[in-house]
Amino acid sequence: MSAIYDFKANSLLGEEVPMRRFEGQVLLIVNTASKCGFTPQYRGLEDLYRDLSPRGFAVLGFPCNQFGAQEPGQASEIQEFCSTNYDVTFPLFEKIDVNGANAHPLYEYLKRQQSGLLGASIKWNFTKFLVDRAGRVIARYAPTARPEGLRQQIETLL
Repeated sequence: MSAIYDFKANSLLGEEVPMRRFEGQVLLIVNTASKCGFTPQYRGLEDLYRDLSPRGFAVLGFPCNQFGAQEPGQASEIQEFCSTNYDVTFPLFEKIDVNGANAHPLYEYLKRQQSGLLGASIKWNFTKFLVDRAGRVIARYAPTARPEGLRQQIETLL
């Protein structure tokens, strides 16, 4: 696979979602967790999504339980947590692995396009990938990068 739009992922509700659905949008793709010190970033991600989605921006959240078992819940629990605590409306997907033999193909692609501090591996929850309107992965941000700090770079792509 050679483009982000060639991949598919299942929504948190189990519906197969082709990434082509987001073609032409600027994307921030994030591996998330509900019981992590970075979990409050959901608020900043949602703020970006609400403010910038009318201009062609989307946040795509991929729950992952690979780091400290900080996303132990089932899909319904993840949905409830995100809705109740952070009023998340951006698309959330089924829980995936981002590293190892069972890593989701989308994440294998993202990691090949932008390596990080640990090479291709994802370091922790809330690692972020910024994708431009043409589907190019143009930046990777550490978990410590706060969503609001990415606004200017996102806006330059819009």
